[in-house]
Amino acid sequence: MAGDKSRRTRTIAIALGGMAVILGGAALWLALPPKVADLSPGFTGTASPDLIARGRYIAELGDCVACHTAKDGVEMAGGLALESPMGTIWSTNITPDPETGIGGWSFGEFDRAMRKGVAADGHHLYPAMPYPSYARMSDEDMGALWAYLSQGLAPVAQENQRTDLGFPFNQRWGLAYWNLAFLKQVPFTPDPEQDAQWNRGAYLVQSLGHCGACHTPRGVGFQEVTMDETGAKGDKFLAGAQVENWNAVNLRNLWTVPDMVQLLKTGQNRFATVSGSMVDVISHSTQHFSDEDLTAMAVYMKSLPAERPAPVEPPAQVVAAAVPEDTYRTPGGLGYMQFCSDCHRPNGEGVPGVFPPFGGNHTIAADDPATLIHITLTGGQTAVTEAHPRAFHMPGFAKLADAEIAQILSFVRGNWGAGAAPISAEQVAQARATLDPAIDDATFETPRLADMLAAPNAEQLVRGMRLNAETRDLLPDNVGDDLNCTSCHLNAGTVADGSPYVGITAFFPSYQLRAGKVITMEDRINGCFRRSMNGKPLAKEGDDMKAMIAYFDWMKGETKPEDKVPGRGIGKVDTSLTPDPVRGKDIYAAQCAACHGENGEGLNDAAGRVVYPPLWGDRSYNIGAGMARTFKAAAFVKQNMPIAAHGKFPLGQGGLSDQDAVDVAEYFSHMPRPDFPDKVKDWPNDPKPKDARY
Repeated sequence: MAGDKSRRTRTIAIALGGMAVILGGAALWLALPPKVADLSPGFTGTASPDLIARGRYIAELGDCVACHTAKDGVEMAGGLALESPMGTIWSTNITPDPETGIGGWSFGEFDRAMRKGVAADGHHLYPAMPYPSYARMSDEDMGALWAYLSQGLAPVAQENQRTDLGFPFNQRWGLAYWNLAFLKQVPFTPDPEQDAQWNRGAYLVQSLGHCGACHTPRGVGFQEVTMDETGAKGDKFLAGAQVENWNAVNLRNLWTVPDMVQLLKTGQNRFATVSGSMVDVISHSTQHFSDEDLTAMAVYMKSLPAERPAPVEPPAQVVAAAVPEDTYRTPGGLGYMQFCSDCHRPNGEGVPGVFPPFGGNHTIAADDPATLIHITLTGGQTAVTEAHPRAFHMPGFAKLADAEIAQILSFVRGNWGAGAAPISAEQVAQARATLDPAIDDATFETPRLADMLAAPNAEQLVRGMRLNAETRDLLPDNVGDDLNCTSCHLNAGTVADGSPYVGITAFFPSYQLRAGKVITMEDRINGCFRRSMNGKPLAKEGDDMKAMIAYFDWMKGETKPEDKVPGRGIGKVDTSLTPDPVRGKDIYAAQCAACHGENGEGLNDAAGRVVYPPLWGDRSYNIGAGMARTFKAAAFVKQNMPIAAHGKFPLGQGGLSDQDAVDVAEYFSHMPRPDFPDKVKDWPNDPKPKDARY
């Protein structure tokens, strides 16, 4: 999940003696360093290619590029704005340009800037660069980094922008007193009572990693409280802190070693997906670490004592989690089913490798719900890594009212938060005022399923909604594949251009071209059961059919037959396009396979339950379904697939071009699927569509 959209937003406002200090997030280095005795102060020789390569690796794993590269700017040339309540601090040019970069610096001046926060011309640096942590770096590491920055980068002539801080925050001399009080120039010293792996992890976390800059609480001078000691001692080191309305979690004995390694390598593990500034840290930095160094860091962090239960070992046997009992009888539960369950699943288990689970998730269970509220209002995205090259987005839900968000998040915390306190509408309102999130301005107003609870036939309406969302499980005698109604009618028929049910019963009975006659709403429902569900029709006078009709009637609201309902249907695509199924196969692999399987088989969870339906094969819809037609399927895909592709409310859905949608629809719609025996009766009076399968 993401915070600000800039390359790096991991800043903490720090005020000291009239100074504003911006501190940053994690930067890390890998593997044992080479010896660089030739890189003493004043060194002017030529560094070896191996040394420059090592320095580049340190700079890459240190994530220097994130702060010293402006959006769409030249690498390491500076110009990134770091916002603070006191003004803007601009990152500097660290290429070897002699006029605007560090090309005129000596190694000694560079070393002093890195360890003491004093630039070559003698002015004090704001700790946007966390020199209190870099002070613990080894000489060998510092020399290799210098070799790369001074000789491995191309010089870029780009002037540095002047820091824009008002008085008294622009008086840098005050930083000298801050350094005197808090800067502990204590090199890292291995602990003789610990083994080499533990010490390696401690070194990476405490110095190059400067993990404490975000994950350690602040003291009276807004310094890391462990700066009062010798770098990283005491039970407050890495004990968690709040950074720009995000919670930097307590890292002490947080997870098992494999879980921590997986998170740092991929941005995800079985408990969580990173959010806020950690998205960039994973993408640009820690994913590049060797398994040995990641393991060393995890071993060190796990060794730090904490007042929490021991990390949970992976279960030997998968047990299917149950849907919470209050899901269908509370506003928060119904809100969760409408806006959250498609990704995080009704039982909160998420989708491994795609969407995070809620059970054991520290964002859900945190005493301070800042991150949970933040990401709900503003949205975010997963880290892009080699293991997960596609970013999945969570839309922002600022369109929902404060009370709605509070109800949903309280439901989530009440069921998966290990006793976490509920969230109030006032807390959401306060966060909204601070974050000022963008609000979707679409004309389609999504109906709120929670409002059904106020209806006199609430029980029947909820049953009708559940029959749409859980069709396969609740009606096994009528469904012959692995689809639910909501597979095509997104969020139980509440999404614009996702076949919403809004106003639908106002337009029935109506003439249907495929049937060649006027049909009722019941006929239309049973047509879906026979085609999309490859199953059997419901009894027209049965309680299940009545519940579905009641649900649709509730969704109709005040709609009249002559009305135009914004967002009705599935939109359109250009039917003059020529489909290219070969290209469609590539689009499917890139955009669809993560949810629907490499071979269209759908996605099941570890317990064997269907998560996302198959798009072809025996368990998919038959050739009589509308989705078996190229242009019909393409229109749906263009508007609604893939989900989590961007921040659009409510599912981040859609975004492919007409040609993309037509090509991928041609590919999957013409794959093998069940036959429909009554196909000979279709279109008895009207021309058959050109994309019909039969």
